[in-house]
Amino acid sequence: QVQFVESGGGLVQPGGSLTLSCVASGSISSLDDVAWHRQAPGKQREMVARILSGGNIRYAAAVKGRFTISRANSQNTVYLHMNSLKAEDTGVYYCNGGLAFRRYWGQGTQVTVSS
Repeated sequence: QVQFVESGGGLVQPGGSLTLSCVASGSISSLDDVAWHRQAPGKQREMVARILSGGNIRYAAAVKGRFTISRANSQNTVYLHMNSLKAEDTGVYYCNGGLAFRRYWGQGTQVTVSS
């Protein structure tokens, strides 16, 4: 079982930047993939960015060019760098990872984009 703990959320103005961090309890290099999802109020949870085990990276169309996912295997940490934030980026951001057809989730961190 893998546990994730996110940090770095907060209130930011439109156009601002924020970096989320996620520390895993075990080796992230052994996972099939690591990802960030988000859930806005009244909406379904959606994938934001994902790193596959082979190194391929996928982004949701809504964040491509503004967000960057990265990982530091030696620190078992996954990052989400967010630039040019918009009001519609507001939501709870969840770090997660997959292993052997199971998905492990963190508790989430709130990101609010507002002036």
